This record gives sequence, structure tokens and C-alpha cells, in this order.
Amino acid sequence: MARAFLGSTHSSSPLIALRFSSFTPSFITNQRRRSLRPTPATVLAMAELPSEKRIQPHPSLEVLGGGCDRFLPAFKDLDLPYKPFPVIGSNRHLETIFASFFRTCPNVKLRRECLRAADNGTVALDWVAGDDLRLPLDSPVLILLPGLTGGSQDSYVRHMLVRARDRGWRVVVFNSRGCGNSPVTTPQFYSASFLGDMREVVALVTQRYPKANVYAVGWSLGGNILVNYLGQDSLSCPLSGAVSLCNPFDLIVADEDFRKGFNNVYDKALARALHKIFNKHADLFNDMPGEFNIRLAANAKTVRDYDNALTRVSFGFNSVDEYYSKSSSSKFIKDVKIPLLCIQAANDPIAPDRGIPREDIKENPNCLLIVTPKGGHLGWVAGPGAPLGFPWTDPFVIDFLVYLENHTAKASASSIGLTPAEVMT
Repeated sequence: MARAFLGSTHSSSPLIALRFSSFTPSFITNQRRRSLRPTPATVLAMAELPSEKRIQPHPSLEVLGGGCDRFLPAFKDLDLPYKPFPVIGSNRHLETIFASFFRTCPNVKLRRECLRAADNGTVALDWVAGDDLRLPLDSPVLILLPGLTGGSQDSYVRHMLVRARDRGWRVVVFNSRGCGNSPVTTPQFYSASFLGDMREVVALVTQRYPKANVYAVGWSLGGNILVNYLGQDSLSCPLSGAVSLCNPFDLIVADEDFRKGFNNVYDKALARALHKIFNKHADLFNDMPGEFNIRLAANAKTVRDYDNALTRVSFGFNSVDEYYSKSSSSKFIKDVKIPLLCIQAANDPIAPDRGIPREDIKENPNCLLIVTPKGGHLGWVAGPGAPLGFPWTDPFVIDFLVYLENHTAKASASSIGLTPAEVMT
């Protein structure tokens, strides 16, 4: 139960025992693409591309954003109704818990790379084993950011990884400090506001694959960190597009709702997961100066207690409310300058609907928001994958990313005098 919510889900088999599927899309072997990350000339060329037919989203979905005209053509099934799976999808808590414990977890063989950060902290990057042999260097790269206490072992991460891999994309899971059995080498974990590790991971990926377009998908707290990064580093962000799912957006609002009614179950479960990670590495915090409350962090009953005892002190905030306020991605989404898709569930118990910054999304020409009537938190037990397979959101995420990649390739061709046909030969 402790690893079940806000980004961590039950895994059916140990990581070490996973089997690698060697599926290779047929178009990869003869492909010599000239895919480039967007330059100013590329962005201009994208703006000049002929407009495509815009579909009308189904009334069961709330769809809005300044990027509607640009991005709605990406989705071929957005005109279909959102139909929750019977019984399971009728209650937000039932759906959240069901998806957490019973959704299948695809088997994939992963290759771990530990990245030592500038402050000597460590994050673990899990790549799909064999990709360096089967994929060209300019294949698009997808960085996955799990939620709080989550990692590459989680089912929602694995389903997205497999779907992108099967499209010929290179995929890497970014396991934050202490998550996914990532080693902890300094007396500091990670937080909703800390972007240092994100910057270093993006720099490593873009430098290693300079001919590839790089994208990112984040869930829950990972989505909040991702949007913070996109907004705060908007002038230097090298990503070509991103997707945020189940983002709590306003952490003050999320904290208020987190301590109400049945949500206490999630709060206690996450607190147990957090102090379990902390207790493995508690010796690193011995004799640390400042306001650290080591005993409270080791026995926290709520996420707020844990953040007050450890997180806000580690990252220099005077109070836990200041930490939540200044770490909320709702403050920065207006500054995002790359294509961003946000998908939320109106009945999410952990990422409240009232915290979604709708007005800022409407005014940003780079953003599109889709809100489903049901879905719970990291649930979305609906669509062709229900009830045990992939979430309803996965095909829409991939449609959006593939659309961006295809248009970036066309724009790159235009900017260097090639036809779209020449790009794909």
C-alpha cells in the first residue's frame, strides 16, 4: 500500500527478473532521417505548414488551451466519448486503487546508468536494453518522470515506455534520488521545486544524442517538476515537446484536499513510502545543521509532516506552506514556450480539478488541456486497454508526441531546402 499512490504503483515482478522484448519496427532499418531539434528557422517553418482539419472533441471531454488550433489535429480519437470501465470507473477511489494494484506491468529489460550530479547526488537513468544497437542516433528520445516515490518499476511508466519503444523511440526513465532503488549519496533527496537534476538529465540526453529531438512525459509530482522546468527554463529549454498528466499544479490546494476524508489513506501510504526511503539513508543526515527534524522524518504520518521535517529545510524554505506555494507549477505554465499537453481527470482525488490553471493555459499558445470526467489519480481505466491494460491516456500522449516529431521533421526539411519525402528516405 505504501508505494501505491501519487506516482508509485504495485509491480508484479522484480526488476532483475524482467524479460526484454526485441520488437523492432520495420521502418527503422531503412530509415535515414534528418531529424533536428527545432531552431528559430524550424519554428518559423512549422508555423507556415498548411493547417490540418480540426476535429471537434466529444462533449464528455473538456478541451481548451491557446494551442487548440495547432494541436487538435494530432488526435484522431478525441471525438469519441470517454467511457469509464463499468463499476471500476464509477468511483474515483476505487479506480485509483484498482489501477495501482491490478494494472498489468509489461516486462522490459532495462539498462541502468547512474548519473552523479554537480552536488555529488545521484539519480538513476533506466534505458531500454539494446536500444543503442537497434536504433539510429537521430531516433527521438523520450524522458519519463514518475510521480512521488515512483520509478521505472511502476505499471503506468512501463506501459508508456513500451508504447514509445514500439514506435521506434529511444526511452529513458528518470528515477529521482532514492526512487526506483536509485542510490542516495548526499543528505538531500528531491523536491517539487528542485530542478538541478532535471537540468542535468536533459543536458546529458541532448548532448549524447545531438541529432535527435528530445521530449518528456511526467506524471503527478513528476508532471509538476516538468512544468516547473519548462516555465522557469523557458528561454534555454532544449526539449521539443512535453506532456503532463495528473499534475497537482497548485500544491497548496492539493495539500488542503489531501487531508480530507478518504484522501487520508493516500496521505498515510505516501508518508510511509517516504520515510521508508529516508530510513534507508538516515545515517547521511546525522549531525546535519539547521532545522532538520530527523525523528519526525523517520516516523512521519503525513506527507506534510515529512515535508516540514525534511524537504522544506533541505531546499531552504521557511515553512512547508512557502515550499508548496513556491513549488506549484501553476505559477509557471504561462511561461512555457514549447508544445505542452496537459491531461487531467476532473475527479482526481490527489490533483484537484480546482487547482488547474485554466486561464493561463487558455492564454498560452503552446498549451493544450484535456480534462476527462472520470479517471481518478493515475487511473483512467477506460478505452481499449481497460481494465487491466494501458491507461486511456497513453494513445493520446503518443499521438501528440508523434505529431510533434513529424511536424518538426517537415519543418526541418523546409528550413534546409528538403521536401518532406526526402526527410523520410
